[in-house]
Amino acid sequence: MTGDLEIELCGERLVLLPERAAFRPRDGTLLVADAHFGKAASFRAFGVPVPGGTTMETLARLSAALDRTGAERIVFLGDFFHARAGRTASTLDALAAWRAERSGLPILLVRGNHDRHAGDPPQELGIECANGPVVEAPYGYAHHPEPADACYVLAGHIHPSVTLRGIGRQKQRLACFHFGPRVGILPAFGEFTGTADVPVSAGDRVYVVAGEHVLLIE
Repeated sequence: MTGDLEIELCGERLVLLPERAAFRPRDGTLLVADAHFGKAASFRAFGVPVPGGTTMETLARLSAALDRTGAERIVFLGDFFHARAGRTASTLDALAAWRAERSGLPILLVRGNHDRHAGDPPQELGIECANGPVVEAPYGYAHHPEPADACYVLAGHIHPSVTLRGIGRQKQRLACFHFGPRVGILPAFGEFTGTADVPVSAGDRVYVVAGEHVLLIE
C-alpha cells in the first residue's frame, strides 16, 4: 500500500495509513486501535458460524504497516482481545508465532473496555499494559475518546466511519480517522470489526480509508 497521508496535528507530523493505523515519525510509534484479536473465535465459541483466518489477516496487515513505516514500537489503543472466549489455542499460537519474529519490538497496550473482561495478553507476548491516558506530549494515548488535560487524546473504541452519498441514491460506508478539537479517533484495526458513523462538527477533520488510500473528506 502506498496511499499514506501525512497530516499535521498539534504541531507534529502524523501519518495516516490505509491499513487503518497511524504512524508517529518523531519516535517511530505505530498506533493501532481496536485489534479485537479472537473476535471470530469468540463468536464460534458461542455457536455463531463465522469464517476463520481473521487473526492471520490482521497480523499480516500489522506486519505490512510495520515494515513499510519502519516503526520501532507499537501502541495498541485498547481492546487487544475481543473476549476471554476468543483466547483460543489457535489465536494464541498465531500471536506467539508473530511475536517470535519481532521479539525485540516494544509493545504497549493501553487497556480498553474489552481488555478488562478478556484480561491482559499472556506474559510471554512481552506486551506492557497500562491504563490511559498515557501522555507522550503533545498526545495522550487512551481507549475511550474523552478529552484530557494538557494533551491531545488519540483513542479508539468508536470504530468510526462516515457514509458517503452520491447521485442515484448511491452510498458507501467507509472507516475513517476523525479529529476534533481535543480528541482524535482512529479506525478499528481488526479484520472482523464493525463500524459506526460519527457526527462531524464544523472544524473537524475526517479522513476516510478508501482501498489503498487515505483521503480527506471536505
